[in-house]
Amino acid sequence: MATTTKTNKKTVKKTTKSVSKPVKTKKKATAKVVEAASMIETEITPIEVTESIAQEQQKKPFVNKEIVEQVKKDVKKQMNIPNLLTLFRIWAIPGIVVTFFFPTAFWAWLGVVLFALAGISDYLDGYLARHWNQLSRFGRVLDPIADKLLVGAMLLMLAYTARLGDWGIIPAVVILCREILVSGLREFLAEIKVGCPVTRLAKWKTACQMVALPMLMVAEPNFSGIYANALYTLGQIALWGAAILTVMTGYDYWKSGRKYMDEE
Repeated sequence: MATTTKTNKKTVKKTTKSVSKPVKTKKKATAKVVEAASMIETEITPIEVTESIAQEQQKKPFVNKEIVEQVKKDVKKQMNIPNLLTLFRIWAIPGIVVTFFFPTAFWAWLGVVLFALAGISDYLDGYLARHWNQLSRFGRVLDPIADKLLVGAMLLMLAYTARLGDWGIIPAVVILCREILVSGLREFLAEIKVGCPVTRLAKWKTACQMVALPMLMVAEPNFSGIYANALYTLGQIALWGAAILTVMTGYDYWKSGRKYMDEE
């Protein structure tokens, strides 16, 4: 009986060991599955990040290199010598205005020189653009604007320093009002895609202004001595002539654009 009992105990132990082995194996398998799953999750994360980056890049605007190069070429094409001369006329305005704040002969004549260079550039930019076949929309738009800025600034500074005289303020006001009228008319015609070219009479008006203004800038005894009265008289005549031409050209522009205002 004792022998039989010992044998049964050994059998139970073996059976227990054999039963416990599959349990341990299952635990190991489960641990491996969990570890593999964690490794898979770790590997998925960089892929998800890459996809999110790609999606963000797709949201950004796509830049075509060919378009960028074409824009650069267009800018270089616009910045030719005629257009640079037009820009010089605008850049010269602050320098001329500064000379009015120093009431000496040197500064007054320096302002006249700068104004004369600006006037010469007004002639050269158009001539060179036609001669070199460098006509552009940039130049056609900016050229009349540069003229208006230059003339308007000079008239205001002459009025500020009392160099226009008592009667000179009248043609100055007429010229400024005409420039505002024509600018508004040009803007209206541009919206309906109708051109408003500069007429020959308008060029004569500009020429009269370019002659009158520098004379009035130095028409003082401190600046031009005995020639001050002569310069003042000639400047006033040229300024009134410019005002008369201003009214005529303004009426021509208004008559040309009036017919488009009646259309619906």
